[in-house]
Parts: sequence; C-alpha cells; structure tokens
Amino acid sequence: MGTEAAIRAKYHALAPTMNERVCRLWAGTEAKTLGHGGIAVVARATGLARNTIVRGLRELAMPARVRADRVRRAGGGRKRATVVDPHLTPALEGLVEPVTRGDPESPLRWTCQSTRTLAAELTAQGHAVSHVVVAHLLDTLGYSLQANRKTQEGTSHPDRNAQFAHINATIDAQLRRGHPAISVDTKKKELVGRFKNAGRTWRPRGNPEPVKVHDFLDPVLGKAIPYGVYDLARNAGWVSVGVDHDTAAFAVSTIRRWWRALGRRRYPAASSLLILADSGGSNGARVRLWKWELQRFATQSGLSLTVCHLPPGTSKWNKIEHRLFSFISQNWRGQPLLTHATIVNLIAATRTRTGLTVRCMLDTNTYPKGVKVSASQMASIRLTPHAFHGDWNYTIRPTKTRK
Repeated sequence: MGTEAAIRAKYHALAPTMNERVCRLWAGTEAKTLGHGGIAVVARATGLARNTIVRGLRELAMPARVRADRVRRAGGGRKRATVVDPHLTPALEGLVEPVTRGDPESPLRWTCQSTRTLAAELTAQGHAVSHVVVAHLLDTLGYSLQANRKTQEGTSHPDRNAQFAHINATIDAQLRRGHPAISVDTKKKELVGRFKNAGRTWRPRGNPEPVKVHDFLDPVLGKAIPYGVYDLARNAGWVSVGVDHDTAAFAVSTIRRWWRALGRRRYPAASSLLILADSGGSNGARVRLWKWELQRFATQSGLSLTVCHLPPGTSKWNKIEHRLFSFISQNWRGQPLLTHATIVNLIAATRTRTGLTVRCMLDTNTYPKGVKVSASQMASIRLTPHAFHGDWNYTIRPTKTRK
C-alpha cells in the first residue's frame, strides 16, 4: 500500500472518533512525519484543507500548555459542498459514468478524466467546485488512483468515443420513455467442485477450507456458465446458470427468461427493449445466431429490440461487469463452488448497500455449438441498421404473423 493510500485508510478509520482539534493535530503529525511535500500528500489523502493541516503543524510546534483547546461546536464551520449543492454528486457521476473503466472483478473504478478537467466541467455547469473537492467526491463514490495493469486490449477504434456517446444518448432516451434498458454479458465460467476460489472468508483459526491441488474439470459435476441481465433503471440483476455451452441461443434464452419472469411485469406498457452488449462472444455484433434468436424473441414478445454493442476492445466498460458481476464475485470468494445449487444460491444472495437485488435460476437445457443460420434466414430478419455504425447499432422488429 502506498503512503497516500495508507494515510487515507487511517483517516477513514479514525475520522469518526476524532473531533476537529484532534483531527488537525493528527493531520499535522502525519505531514510532519513525511517531511517535504507532506502537507500536499495528507491533503490529497484526506480531503482536508491545506491551511487546516498547516494550523495543526503550528499547534504541534507550540508548548502543550499554550495550545488552544477550544473545539468548534458540532455543526459549526463551512458546510460540505454536497450539502450546499445537492446536485453536485449526480452531476459528477454524469460526467464520469460514460468513461469509467476498471477491473471487472472489482467494484473499484477509475476515470480517464483528471480532477481539474472535471472541476472545470462542473464549474461550467454552474457547480462552483475545486479539483480537491472533486478528488474527495470521487473517493467516496468508489473511484481510486490506480497503478498500471495488464488490461490493454489493443489499439482503440477511432469511433470508440462517438459510439459511447451514441450509447449513452440511446439509454437516456429509452429510460425517459419509461421503457427497459438492460446490459448483458457472460460472467467468467466456473468449475463446479472442491476447487480453489480466490479471496478469503471467515473460518475458525487454523482450519482453512480444503480444496483440490489441481483444477481439472470434474466430468460428473461439470462447469457453470453464468449469463447475466442487468436492469439499468432498477439496479436489479437476473442470472441464468447454464451447464452446456455459451452460445447465442443460451444468451437470448436468458433474456427471454428475464422478460417473462420480471421484465413484462415491471414494464407492462413497454413496446421496446434496449440491449447493451459486448462486440464479441455469444452476443457479438457479427454472430448470425444472435440476431436470428433475437428475431424469434422479438416476434414472441412483440417488442422492438434495439441493440447497441460496445466498441471492440472495451468489454470492461460494460455496466453489468461493475454493477452486478463484481459483487457476485465478492459474495462467493473464498468458498469452493461445490454444486450448481451452491452457485445459484450464492448468486441469488448477492446484495449491496445501494439496493442491488439478484434473481438466479439453473438452466439445464442443451445449447449445441456450431448451429448455422442460412442466408435465407438472415434475409427474413427485420433488422434496421442505425445511421451511425449500423454494424454496432440496429433494431430488430417483430415479424408480422398471418391471421
């Protein structure tokens, strides 16, 4: 852990127990220990004003008998920026959400924009705020300064940013109409059985859970393939745990199950569904079976299906990764996934402080690989490409059935 991160951790642990005077003396002590540049480090880590830390240093230099021992009454002093401007946090989230990245297995995120750039954008919107306050707000929202990591996925597409702008505009329009918008993807496949699972869990001291030394597929227990649907408006997830193959038929079957079990009850007046998906995998933009199965679902449900694919090389930006899959992984870390029932129960038990709920079902159907979709079948799909990147963005309408 770096110096700044360590100070931040100590501050968050001690802050509830410190009054104003003790806080500035502690901050001054940390800055004095660090030496040159210590004030700046402590200010960034804690969000305290530099003059507060300087005042703490001055008081530390005084004899104990002459230090001021007055403590400002509770509620005194300048109000927090979020109290003065209640719309500040939503405005900041609106700026960073479209360009947020991170490790899909972790709820921590990072943004490509600097705090000074974000502060300038917020000020232009009428929220007078400094880059220091922006940094503090980002920390409370779960963002962190992170070192480089082996997640580079190749050269970015020249239309990457434009596609994200198109996706965000499409999502906003869909949600304003009160129609559903979902993010879908396949979570990392898991071996079923007594295998090691990364992470730790509380157990009696000296009694760790025994697991197998080698991770070889158990031919009897098999594997688990979780495919998820995340409802962007309701902070709710649906996961089907498959046991066969991760195909487009399995992907659309999961969306169909979500719609029949939850979606049509939550959105009774909906005539359209927006699907946000990666460009590759079972729901890839070039997968013929994906579009054929979506046509079948559109005809069965009567919904017009609009699909927006994330640009190539940006799979970690999919909202389902950070809003659903990361918390599922946290919930089962350190526990061997002994049976499919264990996996289903652990996924369904996933909850967060922001109100995430998850439904999960086991899908024992078979989904054979290598299913071909003929040219005549493709020609029958009522697919309309969008004006912008029709290969990534398109709408599939229900087929009119004969009376």
